[in-house]
Amino acid sequence: MGKRDYYEVLGVSKEATKEEIKKAYRKQALKFHPDKNPGDKKSEDNFKEAAEAYEVLSNEEKKARYDRFGHAGMGSASSTNYGGAGMTMDDIFSSFGDIFGDAFGGFGGFSGGRRARRVNKGSNLRVKVKLTLQEIATGAEKKIKVNKYDTCTTCSGTGAADASSLSTCSTCHGSGHVTRLTNTMLGQMQTTSVCPSCGGEGKSITKKCIACYGEGIVQKEDVIKINIPAGVGKGMQMTVEGKGNAPRRGGINGDLLVVIDEEEHTELIREGNDLIYNLFISIPDAVLGTYVEVPTVETNVKIKIEPGTQPGKILRLRGKGLPEVNGYGRGDLLVNVNVWIPKSVNKDEIKIIEKFRDSESFIPNPDKNDKGFFERMKGYFE
Repeated sequence: MGKRDYYEVLGVSKEATKEEIKKAYRKQALKFHPDKNPGDKKSEDNFKEAAEAYEVLSNEEKKARYDRFGHAGMGSASSTNYGGAGMTMDDIFSSFGDIFGDAFGGFGGFSGGRRARRVNKGSNLRVKVKLTLQEIATGAEKKIKVNKYDTCTTCSGTGAADASSLSTCSTCHGSGHVTRLTNTMLGQMQTTSVCPSCGGEGKSITKKCIACYGEGIVQKEDVIKINIPAGVGKGMQMTVEGKGNAPRRGGINGDLLVVIDEEEHTELIREGNDLIYNLFISIPDAVLGTYVEVPTVETNVKIKIEPGTQPGKILRLRGKGLPEVNGYGRGDLLVNVNVWIPKSVNKDEIKIIEKFRDSESFIPNPDKNDKGFFERMKGYFE
């Protein structure tokens, strides 16, 4: 079963404001919050679904992409997507915990107002992938080689030499934050901040790992396979979740951001999902008509040039363009017919052309209803 429409998930219209989207998300999040529905898998799925919808619709760039391309614009059902999908509870509470307000102890975390520990996330990586028109038309599988930080296998990302070298932080007692009471004119004020001793990790290291020097990450080369859907365009950005840099001493990996670029085709010009081909034919072929082959993305096709075809005539080959990125519909191939005028001719050709010039059939007699005739012919009579 496919994903539900994000607007349907939050119960808002496409014209909803940012505040209305935020309000609708908070309503759904509180309704399906795990603390309110303990052990209910369906509520948990709805909770994640609402967060995914909000993550996209609250971001102007992602919302615009979603409005244009739908879920296909956000990515596929695999780990490769354009944002939103595959969010964990840690992702949700670290990103949107403030939206829940005081409904669950003021922290948005689990159970009894216990503050959720800060979740580390690694930095993102950005790469550019250049595709041919053929790859854009069919979709492509690419293997990308990147240098990135990965979790240290020696210490499993803890940064400690061994289990005995890792202990609970004595300052925050493992919570990752400290609470202070300050006396003011208005009475006592309570403030909470990240633990200065452990940086919010809740752990202390007495002996560092010799492979990563206590960082929990090491640099390595990785080959990442991604599936690029058909119909993507230059400048479009894909997100491969969890394939970026690993964070120091545990947490969530960053993402790999794949920016799409296009190689110029030798004969075809892209205009949205349509393709344009400039065809040049001779004067005799324009007058008498002929059959010619024109290129498409897949192969060549034969088309008919009707007798008396005028320069600037556009022939539309439906469905011979590029597919929509969401999989619905396909563009056309537009064949722009140009009549080739030789710059120099020999004596025999001059005699033939002079006969043509004196012939009544070759005296310009445009269709008065064809308003574009003179514009098209202007270059040939200057």
